Amino acid sequence: MLVEEGDDVKEGQILARLDGDRLRLELNESQARLRKLQRDFERNRNLKEKGLISEGDFEKIQYELEALEASYNLASLELDYTQIRAPISGVVSERFIKLGNTITVGEPVFRVTSIEPLVAYLYVPEREYRKISPGQPVRIDIDALGGAQVSTAVTRVSPSIDAETGTFKVTIELLDHERRIKPGMFARISIVYDIHENVLQVPRSAIVDEMSTTSVFVVEDNVAIRRPVQTGFAANGLIEITSGLNDKDHVITVGQVGLKPDAKVTVINALPESPADSTEESESASEGQD
Repeated sequence: MLVEEGDDVKEGQILARLDGDRLRLELNESQARLRKLQRDFERNRNLKEKGLISEGDFEKIQYELEALEASYNLASLELDYTQIRAPISGVVSERFIKLGNTITVGEPVFRVTSIEPLVAYLYVPEREYRKISPGQPVRIDIDALGGAQVSTAVTRVSPSIDAETGTFKVTIELLDHERRIKPGMFARISIVYDIHENVLQVPRSAIVDEMSTTSVFVVEDNVAIRRPVQTGFAANGLIEITSGLNDKDHVITVGQVGLKPDAKVTVINALPESPADSTEESESASEGQD
């Protein structure tokens, strides 16, 4: 055993050696016969040049030499097979054997994992097919990294749809030279396929869904008014409002689930209104507790 789990290995590197004593002896025997026949061949070639042996006898020795060279090469190859080599460069992620085991043909002995790059596969519903293309930005959130985000891009998009699941495969590759990310970690992957800039957003908690209607409560003259809205993209706890609100509205974000329309409310932490602070005031009002 030449390596252990966690060791970096290169393609072709020897990981372990099988017991090859019998094959080594067979190779030595084949090599000895080959050397003897090579000397005989050289002597007979000299005799042939002098006309002391026939052409047929010389060709017979030549054929025997070629057959013995083939046997020697085969014995050498069999001995080389006793050395288990890494098929790819990577890290030894698992060892299935220990010293003294008897191994059968085809039995796995090591698992070598390539981590440059790391690869993630997403299976996306077919209705999103036209939205995803190679090169789009990708954000990866990995719980094991304490909330740290990793950025990369879509590498490949499968050209076909799986008829059984109605999904298509998206391949994402990621380079992590610091090796913080390990194969098999759980991750949440977000693909950015469209960007809406300078849009109105409210906290997702402010949304009230009832009877297939999406709405929010706003404060007008200390009265809670239920306002139907249309929503768009959602991210990071906020949701886009495409219609139904403007940036001057004071949105109720706490306690609105049990609130009734036209109820009296008191905003307890709103900032004083001023033209210079209109944006700040709107944000403060949306944080208000009613």
